[in-house]
Amino acid sequence: MNPRSRSSGDPQPPPNEIAGIFDDMLRHARELLAVRSPLDAELIVSEILGTWWGHRTPQGDADRIVGEALIGHAARARVPAALALLTGMAYLGTARQAVKAERAALDLMEHGVARPAWSDRVGMVTPEECFTSRDVYGDQDSVVCVYSYAGEDRHALVVQVDHNRSSMVRDAWVSSRVGKLLEQCRHEHRTNPLMRFVELDPRDARALLEHALDRTDAAEHPPVAESFARYHAFLRARVRALPPGGRRPTAPVYGKDRRATLAARFLASDEAEELSDRSAAGRCVDRIIEYGCEHDQGRPLRVSPVKCEMFLLDWLPRKVLLSPDEQEAMPHVLAAWVRWAGRRSGLPDEGIRATLDAVWDATGAFTEAYRDPSAFGLDRDLVRRLLPDGELDALPRRAFALPFLNGEHHIPGHGRVDLGTLNPADPGDRWIMLRFEHPDDADEHLMAHERLAVRLWHGDPPQLWETAQALLDRGFERHEILHRLIEVLERHGDDPQALRAQLDTLRHSPPPM
Repeated sequence: MNPRSRSSGDPQPPPNEIAGIFDDMLRHARELLAVRSPLDAELIVSEILGTWWGHRTPQGDADRIVGEALIGHAARARVPAALALLTGMAYLGTARQAVKAERAALDLMEHGVARPAWSDRVGMVTPEECFTSRDVYGDQDSVVCVYSYAGEDRHALVVQVDHNRSSMVRDAWVSSRVGKLLEQCRHEHRTNPLMRFVELDPRDARALLEHALDRTDAAEHPPVAESFARYHAFLRARVRALPPGGRRPTAPVYGKDRRATLAARFLASDEAEELSDRSAAGRCVDRIIEYGCEHDQGRPLRVSPVKCEMFLLDWLPRKVLLSPDEQEAMPHVLAAWVRWAGRRSGLPDEGIRATLDAVWDATGAFTEAYRDPSAFGLDRDLVRRLLPDGELDALPRRAFALPFLNGEHHIPGHGRVDLGTLNPADPGDRWIMLRFEHPDDADEHLMAHERLAVRLWHGDPPQLWETAQALLDRGFERHEILHRLIEVLERHGDDPQALRAQLDTLRHSPPPM
């Protein structure tokens, strides 16, 4: 191999076990030698690249660690299947992979390795038109982008964007039966009052899909379809082929006053007239508006069967501490909100009825799904001290950070103190709690514990508590976990990216006990 064709940063030959996996991938790549269509070739390469998509390695980014090592392995193989794979990776890979794959492919060609028949056309696609098939609720977009290779091999990429999941991509697939696909979408638009099929500016399609794909890639465990990984690289490349310059709709901002006005208008409406407990109704509608503003991209008036089910059966049970009165009132307030907001947002009557059916169907499950912490023997006053903001899923991490909340004790420098009277959210009271747990520690060390406690209290970053849980599962004692987390914070607390990376390493590859 010509040494000038490879960068000094190329990976060294992998261990035998990894080399065996790469050999299997090269055997899979032999299929590339039998196809004539660049589309078929790109889909095969995308499937190979999807082998490690979504996986994490202790060393860092799997695309860099695994993908670039595969390029090095293929470059050393010097067989037609390796050149075919490298040719596809030069188009479908990440920016770093593309550069390395192209260099390696050129080197193999210099050594006389035969090129695949489709190599001159790979990636030479032109976007023709884009559409979106969406429901009237705003739950999801199925974006349809049509491409061709100079008018041949016309195909459609269909991408499902789930707006109930932060507008992330949930699924993608490819169809070569473009005419039939578009006619099916148009037929559904004509016959289903809850569906719309409209043309989409390719620039706006790119903006929408780039954002959605970024959301999926950023999620640690994205809820994607089982087959999504095989299309991920293909999708990423096809989105890049769309023209830039589009815009995504900007989410409206609902400040405190605007939210209060919205709640007041609802409570004064005919739809809310029959709500008997007005105080509980007011608190419930505040939660409904909060969910729409903060977890549905600033769309509190948007209602749908799926959104209401997620609110009742997923978000409330995980995130919100409700009083018994609020638990009883919530389904009724939500149903009234559906009628009021659905009318204001122009949702068809069929959509309002379907959403109300979903609310009442979920009501029984809500009583089962929502578990008041007091039902497990936890003192309600203690729970409220730990959850002044009502953020229910913060309870375990805050109790982990500050476990000593009751009893009278002598605390150095403070005399006799009743811990039950202290507010863990108050810095001064929190310091007393930490001093009780660490009576002999120097102030400097206690300050390190306080910095960790504050971060755990706020869940900043989320990986901090995730790492603590992982270490607990592996049998580490709480105090040792605290010190390991403090060590990471002291080294990387000022660099969010480095902090997350070190926590990931500690979580997935903890040191020996």
